[in-house]
Order: sequence, then C-alpha cells, then structure tokens
Amino acid sequence: MKKYLRYSFILIGAAAGFAYYYYIGCKNGCPIQSNPYISTLYGAALGLIFALPSKKKEKKENDIQGNDN
Repeated sequence: MKKYLRYSFILIGAAAGFAYYYYIGCKNGCPIQSNPYISTLYGAALGLIFALPSKKKEKKENDIQGNDN
C-alpha cells in the first residue's frame, strides 16, 4: 500500500509541475518555467521528496515506546 501512496505523490507532483508551467510559467528565458518537461520532472521530484519517510520521526516513535536500541 505504501508503494501506491508513493507513486500517487509522484504523479500529483508531476501534475502540479505541469500546471505550474501551463498557468504561471514564462515563455522565454526561464529555464524551469519555460519547458514543460523540466517543470514536470521537478514537480515529480518534489512529490518523491514529500513521499519519502523521515528518519527523525521514526526515532521519536521508538523513544516514546521506550525502546533504547
């Protein structure tokens, strides 16, 4: 189930990147905003970053449970 959640974050990020290009992006001179492929890839990368788990959060959960491994 986590794999599908991660994929959905990537797809949502890619869609948001393309929407940013389509509605906000500039036509000339801006390297990220003027190319739909690069903008979509940046959005997908941000979606992947948001989908990755945080190690600090896992450590805090272990400390709360009393595990000192």
